[in-house]
Amino acid sequence: MTNKFSRRDFLKLGGAGLVTAAGATAVLTQANASTEGGAKKHFIQPHQQMDHGGDGLPGVGEVDIKKNGFDPTEILYDFDYGKVSTLPSGQTLREYEIVVINKNIEVVPGIEFPAWTYNGRIPGPTLRATEGDRIRITMKNGSNHPHSMHFHGFHPAEMDGVPGTGPGGMVEPGQEFVYEFDAEPFGLHLYHCHVFPLARHIAKGLYGTLIIDPKEGRPPVDQEMVMVMHGIDIDFDDVNDFYAVNGIPFYYQNHPIQIKVGEKIRIYLVNILEFDFVNSFHLHATFFNYYPTGTSLTPSEFTDTIIQGQAQRGILEFTYKFPGMYMFHAHVTEFAELGWNGMFEVLP
Repeated sequence: MTNKFSRRDFLKLGGAGLVTAAGATAVLTQANASTEGGAKKHFIQPHQQMDHGGDGLPGVGEVDIKKNGFDPTEILYDFDYGKVSTLPSGQTLREYEIVVINKNIEVVPGIEFPAWTYNGRIPGPTLRATEGDRIRITMKNGSNHPHSMHFHGFHPAEMDGVPGTGPGGMVEPGQEFVYEFDAEPFGLHLYHCHVFPLARHIAKGLYGTLIIDPKEGRPPVDQEMVMVMHGIDIDFDDVNDFYAVNGIPFYYQNHPIQIKVGEKIRIYLVNILEFDFVNSFHLHATFFNYYPTGTSLTPSEFTDTIIQGQAQRGILEFTYKFPGMYMFHAHVTEFAELGWNGMFEVLP
């Protein structure tokens, strides 16, 4: 007999927001306990807890972000422009170092996910350059599995990070490889491991964002932030048990993002969700201009909800007219109840 933890079992318990540090482990190990012959399942009922992200909304308590080694609030604003120098040709060179490591990450109190990470965090660093720059990324494999980095955009075949295309297609443990190419086209892109089984290497956490700004820049805004939408498959049954933005389910519900009335906000939104066909983003009480892939300076639509398949991405720009607490979340109820929701605290 095998015991498995399913997202639907979690919802029967009242949602991930009802789990405390003590209760989470009990849920993970006992939620699907059953007997032969189809006996009824028995569930541990954890203590109910509500957090400060919004009255009446389920919260998950606090994960240990110091132990995790990254703070999802900091990830919002953390743009890595690399070590900058100038090549003899006059071209700007940006150099980055990425280390792949295995790391346990507490995703809700009491439940750790055995992740594979770029630089010890989920998502990996947000790399940022300007169109036409030379990008040089040294990837060091400090894990016990072969890995790679595949970048969306233009580059030679030997820099594609796919097995069979050269030494960068499968970097063995203890080895390193230098990916080098020009930053083009401008837009919002991503990178991820492309070693097979591909779904597992992505689902374990090996992904990040690559932003290439147009040479003339984008119109100025008051705040820019990055949101990477993804899932967490705790028991490796190819079904997501939690959903999140920037690593930790419910984090921006418990830690609302502060903005001000009238501020223009730009979000670089990336979907790298595995095991579900699509993801979505819904913003309460306002609308946003949407720029698919960020490769045009002209928005495609003015809306409050967009849908993205895996690896689709886009730029959102919006303002709020009124102060208050406003939700943003996946407009799939199950995703939202299992972690993919947050709050903007709009200040006067």
